[in-house]
Amino acid sequence: MRSSRRSPDVRTAAVTPWVLGVDSGGSGLRVALAKASGNGCPDTGHAATTASREPVRTGPAGIDAAHLLDQLLPMARALLDSAGDRDAGAPDAGDRHGGSTPPVAIGAVAIGAAGMATLGDDLRARLPGALESALGVRRLALAADAVTAYAGALGLRPGAVVAAGTGMIALGTDLSRWRRADGWGHLLGDCGSGAWIGRAGLEAAMRAHDGRGGGSRALLARVEAVFGPAPELPGLLYPRADRPAVLASFAPEVARCAAAEPADPVAAGILREAAGHIADAAAAVCPTSGECEVALTGGLFKMGDPLLVPLRDALAERLPHARTVPAAGDPLAGAVRVAASLATDGLRLPVDGRLLHVPTEQGS
Repeated sequence: MRSSRRSPDVRTAAVTPWVLGVDSGGSGLRVALAKASGNGCPDTGHAATTASREPVRTGPAGIDAAHLLDQLLPMARALLDSAGDRDAGAPDAGDRHGGSTPPVAIGAVAIGAAGMATLGDDLRARLPGALESALGVRRLALAADAVTAYAGALGLRPGAVVAAGTGMIALGTDLSRWRRADGWGHLLGDCGSGAWIGRAGLEAAMRAHDGRGGGSRALLARVEAVFGPAPELPGLLYPRADRPAVLASFAPEVARCAAAEPADPVAAGILREAAGHIADAAAAVCPTSGECEVALTGGLFKMGDPLLVPLRDALAERLPHARTVPAAGDPLAGAVRVAASLATDGLRLPVDGRLLHVPTEQGS
């Protein structure tokens, strides 16, 4: 349950309400600066973005706050300088501001990071003070990337979102609390994810190589085309630190075999099972009262019909009261949306200590 938020800072309220959204994941750091409109939605017409391909380090203390700040602060200052220049270049801007570039204040920042829920202690401890000192930030939200994926896909309304790529997590809310399913990594879960599909396809290929039941000659042929001789696969895979990504890289090959004419029945069966796992996760988090909107987001769903057709069937069976809707935006758009709603006192998503931490909220 959210407690009352403190009153807006007078200095921040008196200037343009710019907000900063940050998306930190395995592919690097993305940052967006946008204006917050009066209804708490970002003004995408004034948005600017920048990115770094260097992922934020994770160490014994979890996600490294110092490394995130080393990347974020120069990127944020560059965006702010650009925004100030644009405002200063508006008609009559020089007269209004005495011929100097007007100040650009950040009304709120929202940072969505992979691993925030379990590895975000250093961020929660260090970022509030560091961002206030460096950028004057008084309102901050630190969110799991699943939360910013949710906000990007559905905004601030009830429903459920399945975010699937290399991994898979489902998150839902009735706006009173979060429900989470899976997202436990490729060893303990992520069922139906790209890594899960890829591993199942590789297993079926190895079964065919051995002459065991349940194998697929079509998938074996793809393994040998992509990785080389099948007996060499363990030596290529096991030493890799990025095993989930390597497993997931084979998922499109499973989809191609399932979509071939004639379709490979083993590959098609893997995708049907993956669809069932994804639908199970959505059913576990979808609010039970009223119609539930379910959005699908992430690179896995770019596979198209080989996965989406059985997934639609599985969702209809497990969630007859749900309606699948397109995702409105990505996790970076979700981070900007959270920041805009925070800046205008319109944040409706449930605040807690892990998934969505707001230091200005008592008890969060």
